[in-house]
Amino acid sequence: MISTMFLVAFGGAIGAALRFAAGMGVLRLTGVSDFPLAIIAVNILGSFLMGVFVVAAAHRGLTHLSPFVMTGILGGFTTFSAFSLETVTLMERGNYGAAGLYVALSVVLSIAALMLGLWLARGVFL
Repeated sequence: MISTMFLVAFGGAIGAALRFAAGMGVLRLTGVSDFPLAIIAVNILGSFLMGVFVVAAAHRGLTHLSPFVMTGILGGFTTFSAFSLETVTLMERGNYGAAGLYVALSVVLSIAALMLGLWLARGVFL
């Protein structure tokens, strides 16, 4: 268990560093924009890589690397990849209603939670 936690943490550090580098790369290519191009690029790339890894790991017997790669590296790179995988998994199981509800609740409640956090923190710190 401790070794798995270490692998997740190590992968997370790698993923976070890669996210920062990718974000800087996109900013250098496109310049500063009002639209979050760097974030959307990382989310799309991370989701693509999650799809590739899930299939490759299953076909090559590498599922033991999932904590390091999926939770660690890709989770540190973007949690959107995990969100995308969970959504597609629900859809592949035929649970389209649950997938839609998962997407709607995740997006709406996450934004609402962020707004609440901003509001509370501003009341405390400002």
